[in-house]
Amino acid sequence: MDFPTIHTNFWDAVISVPVVMILTQLIKLFLKVPRKFVPTIALVLGLCISIFIAHRHSFIAGIFMGWFYGYAAIGSYASLKTTIQAYRNEKE
Repeated sequence: MDFPTIHTNFWDAVISVPVVMILTQLIKLFLKVPRKFVPTIALVLGLCISIFIAHRHSFIAGIFMGWFYGYAAIGSYASLKTTIQAYRNEKE
């Protein structure tokens, strides 16, 4: 089995992860989703965006990159939240 060639473009590098983060936060805000389901929502959004929009030419590439979109959004959010909390605690 050959692995698919995945070309990283502007969408992958700059737009997809913030879009997943924003959509996840909007869903969390408007639908009152329990906190334990938020990472799963980010992963599903990342997979959907990748499979149906960014990499619709290759299902395998869509799954591969969607996994990265979702988990990059989860990690970026966690990192941002930790940084803000540390900054607030430092000021006190």
